[in-house]
Amino acid sequence: MADQFRRSNPLFPIGIVQDLTQLTGRQIRYYEEQGLISPSRTESKRRLYSFNDVERLLAIKDYIDQGFNLAAIRHMLEQEGEKETEASAPAAPVNEAPKVSEKELHHLLKTQLQEAGRFNKTSLIQGELSRFYR
Repeated sequence: MADQFRRSNPLFPIGIVQDLTQLTGRQIRYYEEQGLISPSRTESKRRLYSFNDVERLLAIKDYIDQGFNLAAIRHMLEQEGEKETEASAPAAPVNEAPKVSEKELHHLLKTQLQEAGRFNKTSLIQGELSRFYR
């Protein structure tokens, strides 16, 4: 979590970002106007960019070089943001596997062992099952 805070902390003025990304100031401001990035502003309205902003600008530059238009880039960046949000969200409880009685399990395993090799069927667990059934 501390790493995410550091990466989103606004540090760089536009001149440094221009050097890091090889984009012009006009390009960077245009991407901001289009809503692709949102740098922080100081009290004097000066833009400050974070590591995340720089990475996003580099991704935008790569997409532009690949021939994507801004609408497609916006869509791809939104999808990436959703994936990151899902990854950082707590995992949903996993549904438990349905309960199988010991008798049913015994029958399923025995059937699988008997069918192994028939009709060109192979069983990855055949060797494991054979030690339980003779």
